[in-house]
Amino acid sequence: MAEAGRHPLIERLLRDFGLPEIGAADVDTFLAAPGETVLFFTEDPKQHPETADVAVILPELMQAMPGRFRAAVVARASERELQKRFGFARWPALVFVRGGDLIGAITGMHDWDEFVAKVVELLGAPTRREIAAAAVRENEGASRAEERP
Repeated sequence: MAEAGRHPLIERLLRDFGLPEIGAADVDTFLAAPGETVLFFTEDPKQHPETADVAVILPELMQAMPGRFRAAVVARASERELQKRFGFARWPALVFVRGGDLIGAITGMHDWDEFVAKVVELLGAPTRREIAAAAVRENEGASRAEERP
């Protein structure tokens, strides 16, 4: 899915690092694989210059944490649709997903140590679905306890 005028650093992710480019039609298939996945939402690097910085940082993060996550670049044509699904507000974004379920996102650019800390935190965090399920179980347990005399 080559896009005319794509930023050279985004092209480098696809060409030199072998990251796939995915869109709305194939995102669920990509996310269905086991383990953690990072989706790189670039938006327009001319409007969001931090995109180029994150495009340099992403492969460095992958090298610093080998095998911890797979990554893909989200096709520009699908970004707005998928942004609604994953619920982040700032560009660029690295969206972390496990087994198809959202873990969280890192938006904008950060210094290296902060990036690494955020990635480690997200890779160890429960998904939003797991958090919601735990809250439901907790509420059900509290309701049962209130019903007992």
